Amino acid sequence: MAGLNYSHLRYFRAIAHEGGLTRAAERLNLSQSALSVQLRALEHQLGQDLFDRTGRRLTLTEAGRIALDYADTVFQAGEEMLTTLQGRRPQRRQTMQVGALTTLSRNFQLEFLRPLLARDDVDLVLRSGATRALLAELEAHSLDVVLANSPARSDTRHNLRSHLLGQQPVALVGRPQRFRFPDDLAVVRLILPGRDSGIRMAFDQMLERRQITPQLLAEVDDMAMLRLLAREGDGVTLVPPIVVRDELESGALVELCQVPDVVESFYAIVQERRFPNPLLADLVTRGIVA
Repeated sequence: MAGLNYSHLRYFRAIAHEGGLTRAAERLNLSQSALSVQLRALEHQLGQDLFDRTGRRLTLTEAGRIALDYADTVFQAGEEMLTTLQGRRPQRRQTMQVGALTTLSRNFQLEFLRPLLARDDVDLVLRSGATRALLAELEAHSLDVVLANSPARSDTRHNLRSHLLGQQPVALVGRPQRFRFPDDLAVVRLILPGRDSGIRMAFDQMLERRQITPQLLAEVDDMAMLRLLAREGDGVTLVPPIVVRDELESGALVELCQVPDVVESFYAIVQERRFPNPLLADLVTRGIVA
């Protein structure tokens, strides 16, 4: 293969970072048609489409994302050469983009990311949101991994894989009191996770099997708010104990009982790619018990 044309690479990098031909052409003082020709020449040389084209909209393909990473590295190396010769110390950095379900335990997220936190050559980008939105970002290569409480639905079209990282028990917690499981479930006021939560669904199934009709005080999608209500309210809260660890250690709350057959699971969802983020492999295979 002929040597790489670095002008073509620079033009591609400008298009990717500017979000399209129009702004890149303005920045480079070129016509859009000339810039498009340069981009096509690079794609032809690489044998890969670097953008998906929908009308005038350009979206990076997986090959395009990898090419952009390399392009950024190439031009960053040039900048580092200048800083080195000017007597400053250059630093080469990598980026890990992580999405996490809004309701996911913050302690679990911390344990998952801990191997990267001590590194000074890694930039972490953390986003939270709903599962569907995060998986869409994963498929668009805007995220490297999505952390969730349940596996992604098997779908060969999207090539998603779910790695089980660990599980933790779920308990009923509250202020110190006499509590009999399961008899008192029908008389205490319960603070529960939202109905889309895996532990909520398992808990509801347990209540149904035992023919217990609960008294609902609140249902909360956000785990941080669930912790706050557990601490401030008078009800009994269904929650993984790790979420209220500080309150249990201080005695503000007590674990009334662990709920049998109900656990919270943690998954790392990735998309099978030809060019996965090299930082990801160790994280999804090490396993975590939060």
